[in-house]
Amino acid sequence: MSKIVECVPNFSEGRNMQIISGITDTIESVEGAELKDVDPGAATNRTVVTIVGEPEALIEAAFRAIEKAAKLIDMRKHSGEHPRFGATDVCPFVPVEGVTMDDCVELAKRLGKRVGEELKIPVYLYENAARNEKRRNLAYVRRGEYEGLPEKLADPAMKPDYGPAEFNERAGAIAIGAREFLIAYNITLNSTNAKHATDIAFELREKGRSARTGNIEPFYFNGKLVKYRENHFPCVECDFVAESLDALEAHYLETHEYSIIELLAEHGTFPEDIIGRSAKVPGIFKHCKAIGWFVEEYGRAQISINLTNYKITPPHIVLEKARELAHKRGLVITGSEIVGLVPYQAMVMAGKFYLEKQGSSTGLPPKDIIETAIYSMGLNDVSHFDPAEKILGMPDVAEGSLIALSAKGFIDEVSRPSPAPGGGSVAALSGAIGSALASMVANLTSQKVLGEKFDTVVKIADRAQEVKELLSVAVDADTQAFNDYLDAMRLPKDTPEEKQIRDEAIQRGLKTAIRVPLSTAELSLEAMELSVEIAKIGNKASVSDAGVGAQAGYCGVMGGVLNVLINLHDITDGEFAGEMKARCAALESRAGELLGSAMKAVKETISGL
Repeated sequence: MSKIVECVPNFSEGRNMQIISGITDTIESVEGAELKDVDPGAATNRTVVTIVGEPEALIEAAFRAIEKAAKLIDMRKHSGEHPRFGATDVCPFVPVEGVTMDDCVELAKRLGKRVGEELKIPVYLYENAARNEKRRNLAYVRRGEYEGLPEKLADPAMKPDYGPAEFNERAGAIAIGAREFLIAYNITLNSTNAKHATDIAFELREKGRSARTGNIEPFYFNGKLVKYRENHFPCVECDFVAESLDALEAHYLETHEYSIIELLAEHGTFPEDIIGRSAKVPGIFKHCKAIGWFVEEYGRAQISINLTNYKITPPHIVLEKARELAHKRGLVITGSEIVGLVPYQAMVMAGKFYLEKQGSSTGLPPKDIIETAIYSMGLNDVSHFDPAEKILGMPDVAEGSLIALSAKGFIDEVSRPSPAPGGGSVAALSGAIGSALASMVANLTSQKVLGEKFDTVVKIADRAQEVKELLSVAVDADTQAFNDYLDAMRLPKDTPEEKQIRDEAIQRGLKTAIRVPLSTAELSLEAMELSVEIAKIGNKASVSDAGVGAQAGYCGVMGGVLNVLINLHDITDGEFAGEMKARCAALESRAGELLGSAMKAVKETISGL
């Protein structure tokens, strides 16, 4: 498995494209590091860059970019809406494929050590790479921003993790870390008042805001601040008033199940300095950071959001709550935008969420689900959203692949005098078509049923789409597996050592050439099961399509089985060969039963029409 890491350095320049290009050109000079996205913002005077690649390449690309930024960006002249304390402000590593969070922590430490030693820039480790709990929080690490660095660096408690504890006037400092995928997400309002965006942002974000009373509707900021006094520590969640902070803490833990002392610390308020300070109330969403600002290039106020765990707090859920809060304030959300990249699964979650809200089936092709998410979230309303560029992990049909050919092109390719593509690829395509038909019948049925039956047919459509996608990939995987086997056959065999290496490669290639069509047969069997299931409960007018789906699935099963059996002839591993034969026999038997059930259900329905 390949090792893929994402790195998202943020540079404190969003207006001078010559400087930005100088940095990105440096990144692109590193082989193995792919520059996926460059997102400059004039109002924030900040550019978010996304790089994807192998770990070693990313360390080199990130170092060169940090080095270049330190030469091109002068923090003494920098101003912008976004918090910042360095020319390269933050540089997190994110695990994508084949790597763990611990791997990314190690990358952060290696990069931090190099930046500190070679560039003499103070380095703070944050998030999962942090060496103490306080420094996990980027806001804590960056508190005071660039202007506060001289005082921070003079404090022994804030000594950098790497590099000198000396003020680098030009480059500032940098936070390097490892974190889960962060979605940078902006929501635009039909207002020019940044306070309107901030009012909603503070209600959304996890750490919340200062508590107020009185005139808090529709705008919370109009209320009167609630402050702690001697022997008077009110709870802002209920009517309880404590005589001490310790008593208030005990009340919060028991009654509201969170620590008010920890929440206050998030806002820079600590027990030794509590008197006269504002009480705090938490926000709605975990793993959500948000602020409000005015974006000059759009002429509108925006809610700027960082979502640090989209599996718990996805952007579409935050958007819907923001729409509700905006409506209460007489405001309208006019669109939203993703800064940098967004995981494919986050977009699928959003698309299915809105399809469900519409009462529509979610068992649609990925492209349709993604389009639903884009339009529902208004991702094209603020700036252009290109799924191919913005979505990380988007299923991609490689140029020149078999599955990308037209139907005529595929048929012609199969007909040519070459051993591949052959029956294995045709079997995978047949199974994919069978599963597609099962999904089609289920989706048509979903338009005419309600309640429990609706849920059942949508579940069939959903799974049929998943099976269809897997079998679509298998069309090319089967041909590639056979080509790999042929490559092994062509290895030299002039010496005993070469002959042994060749024989081992041939056996590995054969086993791969067997496992791929076996998977095709298993998935095609599932396509048959889905076809039979929908044939029994689906629209009567579409029952013939379910029957064709079962037949196509049967072709996929048998095609896969035959390709397994023919390749077993040269396998020397007797145990492996025996297991494969047994599995093929079971698949063939079950496929025959399903085909009989499908034809019976279809013909009975047709005869009754």
